[in-house]
Amino acid sequence: MTASAVRYESPSGEIRIGRLDDGTVTDAGPDGPRGFVPDAAGWAMIDAASGPQHAAGDVKMLAPVVPTKVLCIGLNYRDHAEESQLEIPAVPVLFAKWPSAMIGPEDTIVVPREETRPDYEAEVAVVIGRRTYRADADAARAAVGGISAMNDVSGRRAQLETPLRQFTLGKSFDTFAPMGPCVASAGGVDLTGIDVQATVSGEVLQSSNTRNLIFSIVELIVYASAGMTLEPGDVIATGTPGGVGDSRTPPRYLRDGDVVDVWVDGVGTLRNPVAYEP
Repeated sequence: MTASAVRYESPSGEIRIGRLDDGTVTDAGPDGPRGFVPDAAGWAMIDAASGPQHAAGDVKMLAPVVPTKVLCIGLNYRDHAEESQLEIPAVPVLFAKWPSAMIGPEDTIVVPREETRPDYEAEVAVVIGRRTYRADADAARAAVGGISAMNDVSGRRAQLETPLRQFTLGKSFDTFAPMGPCVASAGGVDLTGIDVQATVSGEVLQSSNTRNLIFSIVELIVYASAGMTLEPGDVIATGTPGGVGDSRTPPRYLRDGDVVDVWVDGVGTLRNPVAYEP
């Protein structure tokens, strides 16, 4: 059975870590500076959880981790590269999403007044469980502490309005990094066979599986850790499949009042409403 860890606000207002089982949160201990870190100690704490229990709907769920780095991968599904009318990349395309953009389940995605082309991107997120530098394939697989769901919300106006493409700005507006509802243990999980899906206001707009990644999760960690140390709690959003709003005819951008569901097999559904900034 896959363990699931959440970060939540208790009825008394404390930020806590808990184990999620079939809609019930069992308290596992106080929150740390990195949120839930899916290393051996973190999962041992989840396994031993025996504190007060709450119905998941009775507590406020938060983004499960507080990373120092959120690395995103562009054009990592062939159908997304093709719909974007771009060449299939020869090496992974990495860009940063600032952690300050992170929000949790049910938090509102707020579209800035200036952003005219807000888009959704369903992604499988990998959370690093051990300090990793220059990993080979075996070390890269061992570095995966857990998986989660992320919506790489994208402001296409900001992202594409300059010749060099302002990915970091267009991807890092406040609230543009919903993540959750939990971190699921990666033990025994086939990282090359994880289903991912996006539903916007009841319409399924993206559906794929990590078997369709151009660069596998292991390959991404090997590539990213060459010269960059990945720390426990860091996040890699592994790319989005085809079906994004900007590539549809006509485009299907996020609208005021939409609800976006990102579902990842083994993790569950990350749901966030959308509102335009007044």
